[in-house]
Amino acid sequence: MAASPDYKVYQAKEYRAACKYTEDAAALVAFLGEGTEIRWGHNVIVWTEGSESQPAGESYDHVTEVVAGRVAAHLRRLDVKRTEEAEAARVKMAEIRRARA
Repeated sequence: MAASPDYKVYQAKEYRAACKYTEDAAALVAFLGEGTEIRWGHNVIVWTEGSESQPAGESYDHVTEVVAGRVAAHLRRLDVKRTEEAEAARVKMAEIRRARA
């Protein structure tokens, strides 16, 4: 069984579609209009029609570039957070070992 597509389209908080390709999500957003969102997964909003520098209907390529940049930034933030959490766990374990010694 294939995994669910990454891009979800929401209109007025209603889940409308899942798209494998950003361009497809952009076309649907352009059709549905202002306030429609593209989310990466169900939680990370990567495009909100009407709040961007241009409408999705003007350039699906532009939507793809913006969305790709926002997904990459989100993944970088997650990576930094995981690294910080791992370092905090290492420090805590070192403190526990010192306390036992």
